[in-house]
Amino acid sequence: MSETALQPPREAVSSGRSDWPWLVAVFWITSMVEALGVSQFYAFLPEYLRQLGASDAERLTLVGVFGALPFLIGLPLVPLWGVWADLYSRKAVVARSAFVEAVVFAGLAIVRTPAQLALPVLLVGFQLGNTGVMLAAIRDVSPLRRLGTVIAIFGASNAVGFAVGPLLGGWLIDVVGVGIPGVFALAAALSVGTGLLVAVGTREVRPEVVPSGRVVRLAFGAVRSVVSNPHVRAIFAIYAVVFLANWMSRPFLPVIVERLAGPGPGLASSIGLVLGTAALAGALVAPAGGWLGDRVGFRPVLRAAIGAVGLALLAIPFASGLALLALLSVVLAAGVATAGSMVFGLLATEVPPERRSATLNLVYLPLYLA
Repeated sequence: MSETALQPPREAVSSGRSDWPWLVAVFWITSMVEALGVSQFYAFLPEYLRQLGASDAERLTLVGVFGALPFLIGLPLVPLWGVWADLYSRKAVVARSAFVEAVVFAGLAIVRTPAQLALPVLLVGFQLGNTGVMLAAIRDVSPLRRLGTVIAIFGASNAVGFAVGPLLGGWLIDVVGVGIPGVFALAAALSVGTGLLVAVGTREVRPEVVPSGRVVRLAFGAVRSVVSNPHVRAIFAIYAVVFLANWMSRPFLPVIVERLAGPGPGLASSIGLVLGTAALAGALVAPAGGWLGDRVGFRPVLRAAIGAVGLALLAIPFASGLALLALLSVVLAAGVATAGSMVFGLLATEVPPERRSATLNLVYLPLYLA
């Protein structure tokens, strides 16, 4: 079959595919469940390390190590997942991520020592590379006139997951009494469900321009196209700075909550309240930011979001109570979520079609580097 035959008519790309709301809904659920589990891992990791026998002297070092460990394996594979998705099946690549994350969370539930955490955390590296694939598919099936809003709605899935995860986990631990391993086991079960939903409940979405050639050459060509394009390179650099600022602080917010609330009963609920409320605000603001970006432009909204992130991070170390810490975390999460939506919108609308899919598949490289 020729490359031309694989390309949909330009009119179809502009007006969207008839089942685009269903695809967006399935990908939204998939992204939300992944964020739910990841947020629970980061929210309860310091306390989990204590329960597994880590001393107070080594806990903070281990939080940093386990926060970075997945990307040692995952970062080099990200361009390859994007190429495999375009060549063979986007649906298979997204479902693969959900099934791997189920194995990761199941592994987290059964470990018994801090050292054993390393194996499931390293497996996260094989889970990465799905968000850009989902974004590229959404871009190819959604109506162009609604693209900013649709991408912002999808972007909110991550924020909702980060909101629900700590809140649900805190309730399960402090009220239901299932313990942190039980929280991870539930995340594993939900991940299996989303993997099956993607695998059997969605239609394949082929890219507008299907690449040809060797996989490794295409993967490094995609990275090279990002690095060599000053416009795209600048967008990726901005996103990397935002993510770096966010992820330098996010793993250690539970430690700040612990210092303000004190260890013991109720700590999990306090962590869930602060982190969950912040992420929920991000989920609510992101669609509004997309709507505003469609009307006034993505760049002005992006600048405002970055300013909010900077101000929040400057103030968080001086928070004197949980309420103020929660408020500042809300501003931080809302700014990060809005910045992400604006970056996605800029790339989806301004990158040429022949490079769009490859670029969107790499959109989370700044996150992994950060």
